[in-house]
Amino acid sequence: MELKIKLLKWSAGLPVAMLNKKTAEKIGVHTKERISIKTKTKEIHTILDTIVGLVKNNEIAVSSEIQKRLSLKNNQKVEVILASSPKSLKYIKLKLNKKVLSEKQINEIIKDVVNNSLSEAEIALFVSAMYRHGMNKKETIYLINAILKSGNKLKLKNKFIVDKHSIGGIPGNRTTPLVVSICAATGLMMPKTSSRAITSAAGTADVIETIAQIDFSIKELEKIVKKTNACMVWGGGLGMVPADSKIIQIEKILKIDPEAQLLASIMSKKLAVGSKYILIDIPYGKSAKVNKQKALKLKKKFEYLGKHFKRKLKVVLTKGSEPIGNGIGPVLETIDILKILDPKQQGPDDLEKKSVFLAGELLEMTGKAKKNNGEKLAKEILDSGKAFEKFKEIIKAQNGNLKKLAPAKFKKEIKSKKSGKIKHIDNKKINSLARSAGCPMDKSAGLYLHVHVGTKVKRNQKILTIYAESKSRLKQAIKFYKKEKPIR
Repeated sequence: MELKIKLLKWSAGLPVAMLNKKTAEKIGVHTKERISIKTKTKEIHTILDTIVGLVKNNEIAVSSEIQKRLSLKNNQKVEVILASSPKSLKYIKLKLNKKVLSEKQINEIIKDVVNNSLSEAEIALFVSAMYRHGMNKKETIYLINAILKSGNKLKLKNKFIVDKHSIGGIPGNRTTPLVVSICAATGLMMPKTSSRAITSAAGTADVIETIAQIDFSIKELEKIVKKTNACMVWGGGLGMVPADSKIIQIEKILKIDPEAQLLASIMSKKLAVGSKYILIDIPYGKSAKVNKQKALKLKKKFEYLGKHFKRKLKVVLTKGSEPIGNGIGPVLETIDILKILDPKQQGPDDLEKKSVFLAGELLEMTGKAKKNNGEKLAKEILDSGKAFEKFKEIIKAQNGNLKKLAPAKFKKEIKSKKSGKIKHIDNKKINSLARSAGCPMDKSAGLYLHVHVGTKVKRNQKILTIYAESKSRLKQAIKFYKKEKPIR
């Protein structure tokens, strides 16, 4: 049926359209069913809402997400029909039944994820199937290629394009801004695209957003990188790996991160920015995402993928049995980073050491430092203030400034009930505690750790401060702390 576009100033966070009830009846579609909207050159599938009054019989109202995707204008005519069930749903069901998927089948699933042909519930089925049954090496390569094909790529000319990535799960593990600043100060090119937090209190994108813009077009990003040698931006807004961004949204809701998707997500992002040298950090430990045995298996898989895609890739296993740094949450983690970068201040020693180690690895991989001399050079660059100057240059290029940051106004100090030694700090519970305080959406919410494993404490000594932007959030976090006891 041919209908006129009615543009409303309306963003739903995902593609949604509205039809008059009578028009919907003529097409034979009901609320929450999917329709296809076609222009002469493009097509999108979307969820439908039916209403009375706002939209005329010959009109279709669309969210801004659809308007941007199809480049629509007011009163433009489009073809609207009931969308048929996507073929890829059959392939998702095959994966649910432990079957190995072909390249064609995985391509079809990813194409339908990007085209919005699959609902959130159907994408959740795919994520659950990967989590439950895994994917073999071939399937993982097909998944990487399919995600890579789904979006844009950066076109940068430099033989020293480097990247690092942590598999995450460790609260406060904000090494990226420090590594980027050190490496870019030596002349290495580091276009860092990061995701927002999936299950943790903050991702690199959430942290940098407290002081700079993180959402840019590809052209804008290329200008920033050519000017400063680096960037620290949110990958989801670049249209580089849109399938990955959609899958990550579902992972956030489900609070699961399948191994195949983790491998595909990391590798597709590195390939999309043109990285030639890739450093992968796999923290392992008692309450980390993986134990040492699983970390070693994951290391082999990354190394295999590095060889397959002809990239110089190195995997380092780091201890992740407790949080790193003191601040946990976007603003608190930024404060830690600035204290380490500024030679006049003193930041958390463990976060500084790990960042210097990772930067040193990249300096050695690229030949900027001789073997076993990378950490020394990285530390010199950090101590000299060159990394801080580079960081400020990147932040300025991303329309930001180093404004004064402060944690949220509502706080609760948790004190030790007895004297002794800190035995264990549970990463997963600390992440959940920070999220219950409002992270990562409430930028100034979070936790400040006054202790680490092995710290000797006296009775009534401060061990943790919880920050929240509202009394209700703080109350919720305190309740969680008392029930779960993340620090022993």
